[in-house]
Amino acid sequence: MTEQIEGKKIGEVIHYFGEIEVAIIKLSGSLKVGDEIRVVGGEDTDFTQKVKSMEIDYEEIEKAKKGQEVGTKVKEKVREGYEVYKI
Repeated sequence: MTEQIEGKKIGEVIHYFGEIEVAIIKLSGSLKVGDEIRVVGGEDTDFTQKVKSMEIDYEEIEKAKKGQEVGTKVKEKVREGYEVYKI
């Protein structure tokens, strides 16, 4: 039996800046500030958090759409390939 992951997949982590705790997410769905996301990957990474801010090319944005790459602060370390879900 496969585990059902809560939420709708809306992207994947393509880079992580550890010194500033920012994940770059390639979106396969829309995302906006205030949305609740869940990040899942590796052996023991599975957490939820609210999107407090997003940036594209150092400019703050309120919402992003499929195909865009956005940066957002995350509360735990993530790696490339981790999946991002909107709850």
